[in-house]
Amino acid sequence: MSVDPRLYDGTSGPPPAPDPDSAWVTGGVLFAGVLMLCQGVVAALQGIAALGDSDVYGTVGDYAYRFSLTSWGWIHLAVGLCAAITGAGLLKGAGWARVTGIVIASLALFAQFLFLPYAPVWSVLMIGVDIFVIWALSAYRPPAVDLVVR
Repeated sequence: MSVDPRLYDGTSGPPPAPDPDSAWVTGGVLFAGVLMLCQGVVAALQGIAALGDSDVYGTVGDYAYRFSLTSWGWIHLAVGLCAAITGAGLLKGAGWARVTGIVIASLALFAQFLFLPYAPVWSVLMIGVDIFVIWALSAYRPPAVDLVVR
């Protein structure tokens, strides 16, 4: 259990060392923002491709969660635009973007899982990206704010 060195008052010995994992987690949030921005743009393009031409993706036989490719196009377009906006918010350090990023990455993960029969390799890759984004955003703890008036 370490104490944030910025909250150290100078009365009880030397300040504690910073947590070594905090750099990994902070870097992970930055990387998650970049991944969400890129994934959002690519998912939007994936949605536009599904809307524009139904020959882009192979046909799926008997599939329990089968939607038309037009429906998948709109789903990917909406999730992609939301992910890109949230990724930009993460890169700017917006407070709302962390929780929104977890929600959007969860929705994207679920959509990619259901999209597995149409593009299996791409879906598995994006599921891995979404899992990393969810981990990075949930492991990050923003620094405590010193509310003491001096």
